[in-house]
Amino acid sequence: MKAFVDKDTCIGCGLCPSICPDIFDMDDDGKAKASDKEIPDALIDDAKDAEDQCPVNAISVK
Repeated sequence: MKAFVDKDTCIGCGLCPSICPDIFDMDDDGKAKASDKEIPDALIDDAKDAEDQCPVNAISVK
């Protein structure tokens, strides 16, 4: 599984890196970015939690 952030939708609230900092970070443009690596099994629940809690549905984990 990998995580993706739609930069056009992201509002830069910073919630995803607070939930799953090993996968999400804030980019220089002030919007979230996702690691391009496969999500380790131990972090899938956290990544999906970040996806569920994103206020603008900018995250997809698949």
